[in-house]
Amino acid sequence: MSYELNFQTLFNLQDQTVVITGGSGGLGRAMSHALAHAGARVAIVSRQAESSGKVAAAIQAEGGQALGIPCDVNDRAALERALEQVTSSFGPVDILVNGAGGNQPLAVTSAERSFFDLDTQAVDTVFGINFSGTFKSCQVFGRGMAERGQGCIVNIASMTSLRPLTRTPAYGAAKAAVANFTQWLAVHMAQEYSTKIRVNAIAPGFFLTEQNRAMLTNVQSGTFTPRGETIVAHTPMGRLGEAEDLLGTLFWLISPASAFITGIVVPVDGGFSAFGGV
Repeated sequence: MSYELNFQTLFNLQDQTVVITGGSGGLGRAMSHALAHAGARVAIVSRQAESSGKVAAAIQAEGGQALGIPCDVNDRAALERALEQVTSSFGPVDILVNGAGGNQPLAVTSAERSFFDLDTQAVDTVFGINFSGTFKSCQVFGRGMAERGQGCIVNIASMTSLRPLTRTPAYGAAKAAVANFTQWLAVHMAQEYSTKIRVNAIAPGFFLTEQNRAMLTNVQSGTFTPRGETIVAHTPMGRLGEAEDLLGTLFWLISPASAFITGIVVPVDGGFSAFGGV
């Protein structure tokens, strides 16, 4: 066996077709730009045509190949139409990154809203955005991988997939379902279709995004709220994550460098999951 390593080959994404759902959000946007810079053809899927189009246009202005597609990941027919667009423009999908997700205020407990008063419709919406959308995207974009016998899927889970956090019962349960489904699908694809189809997940810790900015920081002063202070105090690296902190793990999981890795959930959390608080 030769142990010569060619790092350009190990992490080569040139001419790979990538679909990234939630690709116009804070984390998804950074992933989309990085993938395009690495030579991939990137299809940015988001609910709004304007937001996905802006990311695609910015990538194109930098010389990359990108396509913006408006699509609700809970709409199976819309996903099928998105697949047709990607295939006609870029060819078969090689890599799927399921980044679509989010929470709902009415599904979060607070001093004003007890667990018993959480809005069940909001809870269903949270499950739809995070779990059902991931499930359906894997069905639609993963079918071609099964037929060709190769491909890669990376789901974006959450630290709350692994450790229940206060206030967010619906979001945590939905992301835990994503982590469980990741492991199930990894085994299913390998056993039923091809060992060259890999399915893994990234579990981000606390990243400052538009979704949680008001919860973690005081908008006017920029200082941390009490919850933000608690989170940083329980993160050994002493800070919140930045979008760029996810890129190394993403590139590893979707590249030949992780050819023997499937069915894992990788924390990217500054040590949060390792710290017991004392």
